[in-house]
Amino acid sequence: MKAIVYDRYGPPEVLRVEDVERPVPGSKEVLVRVHAAVVSAADATFRAGRPLYSRLFTGLRGPKNRTLGCDLAGEVAEIGTDVTRFAVGDRVVADTGTALGAHAEYVRLPEDGALAPAPSNLSHTEAAAVCDGLLTALPFLRDRAALREGQEILVNGASGGVGKAAVQLAAHFGARVTGVCSTPKLDLVKSMGADEVIDYTAQDFTRTPRSYDVVFDAAGKSSFARCSRLLKPGGIYLTTVPSPAIFFHMFRPLKSNGRRAAIAFTGLRPARDRADDLRFLTELAEAGHLKPSIDTIHPPHRAAEAHHRAEAGQKKGTVLLTLAPDAAC
Repeated sequence: MKAIVYDRYGPPEVLRVEDVERPVPGSKEVLVRVHAAVVSAADATFRAGRPLYSRLFTGLRGPKNRTLGCDLAGEVAEIGTDVTRFAVGDRVVADTGTALGAHAEYVRLPEDGALAPAPSNLSHTEAAAVCDGLLTALPFLRDRAALREGQEILVNGASGGVGKAAVQLAAHFGARVTGVCSTPKLDLVKSMGADEVIDYTAQDFTRTPRSYDVVFDAAGKSSFARCSRLLKPGGIYLTTVPSPAIFFHMFRPLKSNGRRAAIAFTGLRPARDRADDLRFLTELAEAGHLKPSIDTIHPPHRAAEAHHRAEAGQKKGTVLLTLAPDAAC
């Protein structure tokens, strides 16, 4: 089979298409033919090997997993002898977690892993796009923030994969949503369900007079120190980027106003929990509560271009790779 591989950290040009051995499913595994896979900011980070702490997950001197990619949509090509939940031909969405490997024609997954039936009302590319960022955003908003109806949330980086997922989920939970993004993406963020948008090129969102129950820095570009003034008493600041500062604020004693900070390592959550979340999210998509937003779609030989697009900061939606050459997407 064809796979997009890399053997050293560096710019997108380190990626290449290579023939590799097609995996064989074990007795409790399924082999999924990948039709579409997300190229995320995390993929770009792992490929570059920067910041250096990212190598704790991918390998200190070089990549342990030669093929990147987590979120995918496709169909079951083979099943193990003891598989009961899926059949050959089933349309599925999946998240490979720390195993990566989605940027290939086929990927092997445990039956009880983060694998769920794809929404019947979406194409493969749409199904992959609608999953982009959701398995990250959901634990932050539901578990860390306990976001509920009537609360107010500000999402910084609202047009990115995690950000647009957070906007849609927050709106579904009944919160009032303010999204922060650049000028060209204001309409996109509004279409995702934001009640209000702030153009960060024209206004410093940390100086807004409003206050919020939750500030979710999905872009990881701000800090608790800058955003704490935006929080209501008892409010929480969430960030996707680990740093010494965020750990300091997480573990220090709460101030009298109860404002706090937190991070969640969503990719390290147990596969069973991610599978439950994926089923919940695909049901929302099936019901029309989550909408895909696709920026560009690239064939495997243009993987470097896809990575350039994913990390340039200008994309409007999800960047995708199509891996099955003769499959309808």
